[in-house]
Formats: sequence, C-alpha cells, structure tokens
Amino acid sequence: MKEIENQIIRCLEESGQSLPIRDLLKELRVRRSQKKAFFQALDGLEQDGKITVSKKGRVHLPEKSSAVEATIVSYSRGFAFARPDDGGDDLFIHSDKLKDAFIGDHVLLNNIRTGPKGQSAEVGKVAEKGNRLVTGTLKMEDGTLVLDTDIAVRYAIPVAKKGDVKAKEGDKVQAKVRRKNHSSELEAEVVKVYGSAGSAKICVDAILDQNGIQPDFSPEALAEAEASASRPIAEADLKDRLDLRALPVCTIDDAGAKDLDDAISVSRTEHGYRLGVHIADVSHYVREGGVLDREALSRGTSVYFADRVVPMLPKALSNGACSLNAGEDKLTFSALIELDEAGQILSYRFHKSVICSKVRGVYTEVNRLFDGTADAALRGKYAPVMDSLHAARELAGVLKTQFKKAGVVDLESTESEFTLDENGVCIDVHPRHSGEAEQMIEYLMITANRAAAMLAKKAKLPFVYRIHESPSPDRVQTLIQLVDAVGLNSKPLKKKGKVEPADFADILGQAAGTPVQKVISHQLLRTMAKARYDVNPVGHFGLALEDYCHFTSPIRRYPDTAIHRILSAALAAKEKQDLSDRYGKFAAEAAKRSSDAEVRAMTAERSAEDCYMAEYMTRHVGEAYDGVVSGVTQHGVFVELENTVEGFVPMESFPNSDYTFDGVLSQVDSRTGNRLTIGTPLHIRVASADVASGRIDFFYAGETESK
Repeated sequence: MKEIENQIIRCLEESGQSLPIRDLLKELRVRRSQKKAFFQALDGLEQDGKITVSKKGRVHLPEKSSAVEATIVSYSRGFAFARPDDGGDDLFIHSDKLKDAFIGDHVLLNNIRTGPKGQSAEVGKVAEKGNRLVTGTLKMEDGTLVLDTDIAVRYAIPVAKKGDVKAKEGDKVQAKVRRKNHSSELEAEVVKVYGSAGSAKICVDAILDQNGIQPDFSPEALAEAEASASRPIAEADLKDRLDLRALPVCTIDDAGAKDLDDAISVSRTEHGYRLGVHIADVSHYVREGGVLDREALSRGTSVYFADRVVPMLPKALSNGACSLNAGEDKLTFSALIELDEAGQILSYRFHKSVICSKVRGVYTEVNRLFDGTADAALRGKYAPVMDSLHAARELAGVLKTQFKKAGVVDLESTESEFTLDENGVCIDVHPRHSGEAEQMIEYLMITANRAAAMLAKKAKLPFVYRIHESPSPDRVQTLIQLVDAVGLNSKPLKKKGKVEPADFADILGQAAGTPVQKVISHQLLRTMAKARYDVNPVGHFGLALEDYCHFTSPIRRYPDTAIHRILSAALAAKEKQDLSDRYGKFAAEAAKRSSDAEVRAMTAERSAEDCYMAEYMTRHVGEAYDGVVSGVTQHGVFVELENTVEGFVPMESFPNSDYTFDGVLSQVDSRTGNRLTIGTPLHIRVASADVASGRIDFFYAGETESK
C-alpha cells in the first residue's frame, strides 16, 4: 500500500499538474487485480491531506503556501505572541492583526518581518479555533469584577453582566471569553462556578476542565465495559493460550493500588534467568473500534491527582476484570524472556496466556523482605513466591549493572507526596521515596518493553514506539555553562558529534557526593528531550537503548493497549501486508494522540500539585526554612525546600545588595561579588501562598541556619 501511495505522489510531482484518475491508472500501469489497492491508496492519501480529488475526478497535490503555521500562546493588552509549529522564536502580533485569534488557536501567519525587537507577523487565517472556555478566579479591581485567568492572558478580563450564573469575588469559575462589540477588548461571561478558589480540591475540578480531561465516562462506554467485564472466562477464551497458572506469579504495587496490570515470575536457568512479565490482556476486553476503545484513545492515559484518579478505563475493567487479583484466573499477554548471566537478552517469546497470581505484593512489604526486617507472618505470606522474588532481585541487580555500563543516567527526580485530611485539604508534603522493590519492578518492566520493541522492529510491524531523541545542541550548551560554572569538567560534552548517555553519566559521576549533585541532576533532566510516542524506532537516549516501547501498562496507557492489539494480530496473522494495511494508520494516530494526551495529563498533574503545595503553605506563612536555589531568572530566584515545595524570592528582598542577572545561571551582587546560582543554600521565610494560581512567594531571611 505504501509503495502505491509513493508512486501516486511521484507521478503527480513529475507531471507538475493535476491528473485525471484514468491517466494516473494508465501512467502507473495498474492492472485490473491492482485496482482495489490503487483506490484504497488514493483514499488514504486524500484522508491524510496529501492529495485532493475534485468532483470531476482530477487528482491534485496540495498547493504550497508561504504562510507559517503557528499557535497563539499568550495574549496581552494590544498584542499577542504566536509559536511556530516548526520551532523558532515566538512572533509578536499587534491586536489589529489578530483577526479575532485567541490563545490556543492554530493560525496561518504571513507578512513576517524582522525589526529591532525581534520578529512580528500578521494572522492571515485562523485555521482552527481553540477553546473559548477558560477557567480562572474572580477578583475585584477598582470596583469591577474581573477574571484572572489560568491561561496566559496577561491582564484581568472584565466580567460581563450577562447570564444567570451567580458568582462572586474569590470564586473559581469557568467563563466564555469573547471580544466586545467593535473593540479589541475582551470580556468574560461566567458559565460555571466551581467554588472557593482557596481550595485545592476545587481548583483541581477547574484544572480538569481547562485541560479537557473528562472525569466521567459516557453511558455507552460504561455499559460496554460492564458487559465485557461481566463475562466469565470461557473455554473458548483459553484456546491457544499458554496455561501459566502453575507458575509462582505475583503482582507488586503500592498498598492502595487497585488496577494491578502487571505480574512477574523469575527463575534461574543453566544459562542465566528466565523472566516472565505477565500483563493484563486489556485488548481482549476492549473491542477494537468500539465506543470504549474510542474513549480510551481520546483519554490516552490515566491522570493522577492527590485526591483522585481519572482512569483511562472504567473501574469495571481497570479494578475488576483486567486487574490481576491474587487467587483469580486472569487472561494475560506474557513476555517470556531468556537472559544470560550478564543480563543480555538471549531470546524472547510473546504469548497470550492465563495466570493465577499467588500473592498480592506490596512494595513496602517486599522491601522489608529484602532488608531483613520482615516478621514471620510476612515471610509466610510471600512463601509461595519467595524463590521467584529472590531470583527477580538478583536479575534486577544484574540489569542495573548492565545499564550502568551502558551509560544510563540515574537522575534524581524528586516526586512529591501529599497527605490530605478528611476534608481533602493538604496537611503535609514530602518527597516520595523509591525502594529496592520499586526499582526491581522498573528494571523488569523495561526489559519486557525492550523485548516487545525488538520483536516489532525485527518483524517490521506497524507499531507505537517510545522514543527519546538526543538533546538539542542549544540545551547541551546551556548545560556546559552550568557544569563550568560549578567547577566540573565539561569536556565530555564538547566532543564532536552527538553527546551520548555515557557523557551525561560522566558529568553526574563528577557531581556525586558534592553539594552540586542535585542541581546537576536537575539540569541534566532539563537538557534532555521530551520522550514521546512515534511509529519510527529512533531509540531511547535516556535508557541507552536502540529499541523501546510501552507494553506493560495497558490499563492506564493507550499506547500499551495499541501495542497489545497489534502484537495479538501479529501472532495470528498469515500475511504481514495485511497488518500494515490494517494497523498502519492506527499506529500513527495512537502515537500522536497518546503523546498529546501525555502532555495534557502532565500539565494537569503539575498544576494540581502547585495548588496543593500552595494550600499546604498557607498554614505556614511567616515561618522560616532552609532551601536551595533551584532556578534563576532576571527578577529573582526559585528556592526548593527539603519537602519539595518551591517558591519565588524576588531580588528586592535582598537588603543592601545590587544583584544583576548574568543571563545564564546566576545573580551576582556587584557590591560583594556574592553569587546566587542553582544549588546555592538560602534561608527564606514564607511571604504568601495563593492556592488558585499555585504561586508561593518567599523572601530572603538571612544566612542559612546551617551556617
């Protein structure tokens, strides 16, 4: 199919004009037996926008445009900025040249000019409107009710006195934004009131709406899930499945987890290890192309907040039929992998299977088994899988050594954990710690993900890979400046060609055990490109792997479900071409939409975390803490506390000083030479915390207590 599509495009390009379909058939010498494939290729190209077909049957290539495609990313009084799709600096647009474009609109820009202050442009056309519904907080300014939006509108928007919705100052609301008649000014009409903006829980409701995340499933999707989940496992379901119910299989998750989608079994062999990673067979329960499947694709991922989870699949499946509960027969998709003593993959097989988990493992309990603090009762619970756990621990240690030799960077990425009271109010924030059991499962899942990608690449399947491209030269240059500034050797980053993971590992090794370890780890993380999904196996820089995908969490990630569906079809397929025809476009759509959904989920989760941190800090205004500078800007520095809370310290709060931003990493006091840079200890006092915006402000409070 791809070859026919390429031939059609090539023929049109060589002709330099549109061609009737009959001429295309003649030029390409399409036989009668090939006509069906030709017209399928023609339809596919038209759907992808690569050609247009007129009513009279003439086939055209799309006209090339000099317009720049971009998205409006911020809006101020009198002007806006647009970000080009293909990268580059944001473009200034005067309000008279906006053509009613608003934040989130996809636009075509023309008349691009370069002036003393940078590039400017005009909106030629609004190609696709974004959402005109925004969330924000109502405030009073000069006796007028205004909306302080949660998006990048740089001024408060007056609230129109229209509609029946009653709202007041301090409310978190959703509003419809529009231009006033015969004016460039905006106004907002409140359409929904969430409640007090001083409640993080209320703010999360607004965050869901602002990011287009649906907390509820449609009745049709729920009904489909219930019907699928209620069907017991029948003999027909077990046909051609490997019966692995006798294996010492167990799941290991957090104590509160209910969607148990992965289980393991590990044993020693004559040559090394036999690893079994058994994943819930979600694609068996979610019908391809059904209502539930479409909703899952739209959601893309489960989204996690301190007080709730918005799941990708309804609970009937995620917590029920697809959850690998101990003592129950469950349908799974198993990766059976043979590894040698050094952790190298010798062979792999993927099979539909049936398992019966022997133990519902918990990370904290397994960590106690490993560190020798488990009591007799706990050891008794895990007795059925103890040999498997010890083999898994041993294998994970081998894999860790292998990853270290390959130059995989073990970055510190501190996650926050929140404690809420019975009313959902945040009363504590602390770092989330990962123990040996958590790391063991991570290494075993990475191995299964790697094997799935290796299989797909070797078989040339249409697929959804997890890719992580090499960092851009600009970001590497910024990292070099930091490495030099803190006195480390940046030579590994200055070699010809692309940097390798081992080069990052070298820098991190230099920083290990020094005061700058955390800041170097943080900057390395920022330097890396963002991982995403793609149909091309370009490799994973962070893991130093040529082949990688996400296979192990189909309950909470759609790419995994897509991969299960493709691999299931591959196991049963007789013709590879059939798989390409059937899943080529599906894989591309799943990759694109899953990447977008991941970004959407991460944006929402981070916004919610900011609100919960601010809610916690409202109870600690005026208190002093020791922290470390985590970011430097022209107007101040960000400081991170030991509990992971981050706040902003304006330069005005430093008495008797004259700090100047060096444009890169530091604020330097011209009077004393004192330097504030990432990693500098700083003693601060909490000035304020605003739950609605998630903003926390500190001010300098003198020397650190440690001094």
